[in-house]
Amino acid sequence: MNTRPFNLYVCLATCVAVFSQAPHAIAHEDEIDEIIVQAGRWQNPTGALTSASEGIVGQDEIASRPRLRTGDLLEVVPGLVVTQHSGTGKSNQMFLRGFNLDHGTDFATWVDGMPVNNPTHGHGQGYTDINFIIPELINTVEFRKGPYYAEVSDFSSAGAAYMSTVSRLDEGMLKVGVGENGFGRVLVADSFEVGGGDLLVGGLSHVYDGAWVGVEENLRRYSAVARYGQATDNREWNITFMGYDASWDSADQVPQRAVDSGFVDILGTIDDTVGGESSRYSLSGRWHEDRERGSLEARAYWISYDLDLYSNFTYFLDDPVNGDQFEQVDDRNIFGGDLTWSFNPVGRHRQRIGAAVRLDDIGDVGLFRTVRRERLSTVRQDEVGQASVGLFYDVDTQWNDQWRTSFGVRADYYYFNVRRSTLDENEGTENDFLIAPKANVVYAPNQDTEIFLSAGRAFHSNDARGVTITTDPVTGLPADRVDPLVTSDGAEVGFRWFLDQRLNLSASLWYLELESELLFVGDAGNTEASRASRRYGIEIPVYYRFNDIWTVDVELSLADARFKGDSPDGNEIPGTLDQVVSAGLSAQTPGGWYGSLRVRHFGERPLIEDNSARSDPSTVFNLSVGFRRDNLDVRLDALNLFNELDDDITYFYESRLPGEPAGGIADVHFRAMEPRMVRAYLTWGF
Repeated sequence: MNTRPFNLYVCLATCVAVFSQAPHAIAHEDEIDEIIVQAGRWQNPTGALTSASEGIVGQDEIASRPRLRTGDLLEVVPGLVVTQHSGTGKSNQMFLRGFNLDHGTDFATWVDGMPVNNPTHGHGQGYTDINFIIPELINTVEFRKGPYYAEVSDFSSAGAAYMSTVSRLDEGMLKVGVGENGFGRVLVADSFEVGGGDLLVGGLSHVYDGAWVGVEENLRRYSAVARYGQATDNREWNITFMGYDASWDSADQVPQRAVDSGFVDILGTIDDTVGGESSRYSLSGRWHEDRERGSLEARAYWISYDLDLYSNFTYFLDDPVNGDQFEQVDDRNIFGGDLTWSFNPVGRHRQRIGAAVRLDDIGDVGLFRTVRRERLSTVRQDEVGQASVGLFYDVDTQWNDQWRTSFGVRADYYYFNVRRSTLDENEGTENDFLIAPKANVVYAPNQDTEIFLSAGRAFHSNDARGVTITTDPVTGLPADRVDPLVTSDGAEVGFRWFLDQRLNLSASLWYLELESELLFVGDAGNTEASRASRRYGIEIPVYYRFNDIWTVDVELSLADARFKGDSPDGNEIPGTLDQVVSAGLSAQTPGGWYGSLRVRHFGERPLIEDNSARSDPSTVFNLSVGFRRDNLDVRLDALNLFNELDDDITYFYESRLPGEPAGGIADVHFRAMEPRMVRAYLTWGF
């Protein structure tokens, strides 16, 4: 019997009962017009967006959502799913628009103007780890889906997200969280007026042992931020330091046959010595100035990043004696910045021109065979320099009250230099250049409605080691090089209807072709270039405010993804989601009670090209209930409310357990959702 509909009805009824009993919980007829407009989805976007797939989410909505892990922050982007196949300290798996994005491939992420995606990464191309973020200090998340925006660069075929942190707090914050399975979290943050400006400081300590059988996560994560800035009528600047350090043990995916036979628990792990360490330290600055003919914005950043990651996905397939554990290392410094000049409107036209530069000095990126985190041998170890320069121009034209256009073009140049490698013949340099046009046409039949037609080109870069390779370091055989830059071309038609701060409804029908797919390889723990592909789909996000208390949202995303051409191996793209449904019911009463019930569902997906193996669907409910009065906030989060046993992630590949044939067994490998857990938070404002 499927109990999910019954569970949902019970939970909805409980929420309604709780909030209907709260003081002043139901607005009277004459109070309906007193809705408070908050930053984010309830700001009228009419005239401000160039496609139906753009949006902005504010801190109020970010804070209201129950959150299992930091990466869940990105699920405010409609249709985006965040999961995990390893320890909490590792970057999350992401899915959007028919993409298995692995750890960020084809979805670009920025924080305060700093890129988060890492090219030529030790674990996966475009690796995106946002664990360094303190979610309570994120002011807004702006998202742009599709390849239609001139300011967006590498890893943006599916879309991009821009996160910005707050400049100051209205009051200090001490937040303490405790929960099951050794969960503990302490956040302290405050703002001060110093020297005519605002100084923001914050620190976070986070520990967690997890619900896994046979291994504790032993997560120890620490984040800090310090920002100082000043603002006048026409000028604003700030400088920000961020620091992050984490260590953890992992419970990775397990083979289905091992669970069925009782060899391992559904929440168990095969290798109890995998895990990792990571750190990220950054210094960034921003300058914005309004001048007579326009405005100038400049950003610069330095990032020091490292990762030491131990994994074992195939157990004893390659090495029946020592096992298949391997270590992936990434140690780099990143330097970069951008400059944008926005011209004051001239007649109907508004123009921008911008430039960006980035240099990745990768001192060590390597792959090593290990046993219980002790190195046995080196598979490959490299030193890489990678640089890019991008230029863009766009012009927005308001032709009349109804018609508006936005046309742009972007040019990117990339230089790859593998300075040192374990095989001399794999060293070398390469470069590539790409021009990407962008176009958007907007028709507004009235002040509440807009219809969009968008088209454009985007790209992702490939790993520099694959760009210069000549010899496979494992087999010693000749190896094929990959293209440095891989293009994607897409288009969409959509509309948006925004009505009286009550209804925010949009829909988009989109299409995307990718020159080469980047796929996660389960038995290698990395991504590699594959065949060309095409995708199309539809997205329908709906946000509705019943009154000044109740808000509901439903986000539907359907996609079809296939490799192009016809191969005897099949044309399905492994791991792609064809349906995602996310919905939420939120309440905020004048008496101080608030809460949010959310459900996320994603459907079955192919695990192999011929579609002979498929995953099960997955559904999870999360609930948050709290009470806020004056400077005190008490909150309870119930995660995986109905204790579903669905999978967080599923793969299909060959592995070998002790006693199995030397060639291994092809099987489903999965990581179960973490079981139901309750977490309590106490926040004191001072």
